[in-house]
Amino acid sequence: MTIALMLPILSIFFSLLLILEFFSKKRLQNKQNKIFKYIMIVNCISLFMEFFCTFFSVNIIPIFSEAILKAYLLILIIWIALFTLYILFLSKERSKKVLCLYYIFIIFCCISVLLGDISFINTKFGPAIVGSAQNFVYFISVIFVFINIISVIIHFKHMQARKYYPIFIYTLLSGIVAIIQFKVPGLLLITPLETFITYITYFTIENPDMKLIEELGTAKEAAEKANHAKSDFLSNMSHEIRTPLNAIVGFSESLKDDSIPLSAREKVDDIIMASNNLLEIVNGILDISKIEANKLEIINKEYDIKEVFDELIALTKARIGDKGLAFRVHIDPSLPRVLYGDNIRLKQIILNILTNAVKYTKEGYVDFTVSSVVKDNVCRLIVSVEDSGIGIKEESLPKLFSKFERLDVEKQLTIEGTGLGLAITKKLIELMNGKIVVQSVYGEGSKFTISIDQRIISVEAPKKIEDALSNSKIIDAKGARILLVDDNALNIKVASTLLKKYNFTIDTASGGLECLAKIKKDDSYDLIFLDDMMPKLSGKETIKRLKSNPNFHIPTIALTANAITGMKEEYLACGFDDYLSKPIEKKELERVIKTYLHKKSTDTMNASSTNYASSILDSSLLESDNKVSYKGKKILLVDDNELNLKVALNALKQYDCVVTTVTSGSQAIEKCIEENFDLIFLDEMMPELDGCSTLDNLSSLENFSTPVIMMTASSEEEVKEKLQSHPFAGYLSKPFSKEDLEKIIGEILH
Repeated sequence: MTIALMLPILSIFFSLLLILEFFSKKRLQNKQNKIFKYIMIVNCISLFMEFFCTFFSVNIIPIFSEAILKAYLLILIIWIALFTLYILFLSKERSKKVLCLYYIFIIFCCISVLLGDISFINTKFGPAIVGSAQNFVYFISVIFVFINIISVIIHFKHMQARKYYPIFIYTLLSGIVAIIQFKVPGLLLITPLETFITYITYFTIENPDMKLIEELGTAKEAAEKANHAKSDFLSNMSHEIRTPLNAIVGFSESLKDDSIPLSAREKVDDIIMASNNLLEIVNGILDISKIEANKLEIINKEYDIKEVFDELIALTKARIGDKGLAFRVHIDPSLPRVLYGDNIRLKQIILNILTNAVKYTKEGYVDFTVSSVVKDNVCRLIVSVEDSGIGIKEESLPKLFSKFERLDVEKQLTIEGTGLGLAITKKLIELMNGKIVVQSVYGEGSKFTISIDQRIISVEAPKKIEDALSNSKIIDAKGARILLVDDNALNIKVASTLLKKYNFTIDTASGGLECLAKIKKDDSYDLIFLDDMMPKLSGKETIKRLKSNPNFHIPTIALTANAITGMKEEYLACGFDDYLSKPIEKKELERVIKTYLHKKSTDTMNASSTNYASSILDSSLLESDNKVSYKGKKILLVDDNELNLKVALNALKQYDCVVTTVTSGSQAIEKCIEENFDLIFLDEMMPELDGCSTLDNLSSLENFSTPVIMMTASSEEEVKEKLQSHPFAGYLSKPFSKEDLEKIIGEILH
């Protein structure tokens, strides 16, 4: 068997295998895919024709029919044309004008082949096709290669790297094959080359499995964009709903402080309760969105379990109101007092169950029972809520924790709710590695039992550090100046109403630009409340410009209706000192005032025998009479914010330490080279060299062994990651409390 026959036979075998593989799999239907299907079929036809022509020319007919030879050349032209068309579609070429000219060019090529002359000659490798038609096919193949290259160059950004392989291989090999074919006409390599290029195209681009994966990737990107759009929508929705709620709750709270008739006070309480219900619905929708995006966070910290249950009992009693239900509470007195976990989410879980019990019980009782199992420093809280309400049908129990599911709707037409509470509750319990069990008898009542493990910090009640600020029932900030910045006049009015009872001198600005102008003219404000979502210049952009001035040290609070999880951390990272969500809670507002309003002077600030803490320092950091001395111990404070350094110095002075301050990571490294320290407090967020990079450089110093504490405003999950990857000795969350500071200093400098 001659080489001229062997190559077509092998190519036919592989071509048939490829077609069988391609059509045996489920594939995507698009123009590109259809063109490739025709490429394979035409390639297979050309192989059979080449074998047919070569076999009969050798064994039977010396000079084969001219028509059959031209048909063979036409098939070759069609394959090259289809492959080039395939490349055009790959490169996203959709111009009708370009495609129309291309089709005309193909017709011209076919006519030229038909009009050319053609014949067979015998060579030592076998019969060879010669003539003007054959030469034209060589020439036109080069033209098609150039079209492919130009198409790729023009549409380079639309094509993935792997889509270039067939074009590059075709360009390279077609030149080599053309030279060999010209030198040895009897050695037919064109159709084997086509088969090879078809194979390469399949395994780099058109494999149905790879195409499906590619489409899945595209679908994933589209889903992520949709999810991002949904998050933006929810953020805007939260802002739009919370803004009017801010006015409703704010003015209602201020009315309660006025002398109004008892009947009017009851109506005000109803308004506040209805507003809180609406806020719960908004928060529920946002929580569901976070659950779907896997962004619901569990933030663990130390907390007093008694305070959690006291608040839950008070809230439940308020919800029961005048319904006449018996609310029976049984809490295990041997419960460890201080636990470690997410007390906010724990409270949300239990409150959802208690709220449902009150909501679906018209008469009878609601039992709230808490017990515990303690083992290996872990407290398993077992919380059960039992009621004598309407109960749940047995067939409805599997749907109980589904989103937007309200069971037995005909009996619940007068009961408020979205059907989100239990779905959120179940997810939160799962995130906290807990369990929930439901028992119910339809028409008689239900019992929900929750078990959640929490780490024990202390069995005893936490020692309360007296906060001088809390001793005063009314905060008197006479003489202190506040700047309120908001583009919404109603929001300005609400905040002014809430703040006026603290005797502030209030100035206002209707936007970021006006705020910048006021600060430039007069920077003697003690506190700034700055809205974020404002036209022209947002709050984030405004704080960025304010912070660009090294002399700007006014505590600035983000006052925003954007209350989605993670926003507080985002605002702190932008440069805000703290965050207040709308509607403004009185308790949170007073916390901010106590924390950030510093004492200007004893003559100008009448604090009703109350000393105000400085800047970002927690009010509990006021100097204690029972101070511990670490005289002679050397501490290095590293923070790019002068105000933060001032605050930390104020907190550390009671320990009689020798404190050195620097404002950058590079300065800290220089100081540590010059002298030794007993403890380093290192800010996490600094320009040029952040806290983690600074510690990595310090650790590389010879004989460096100083404990380094990270000072951070990041979320607990982010802090955990950094503690695992960098050798910090611990961390302090901003704003830090006296207990946290004393604990770290006591452990390291004892």
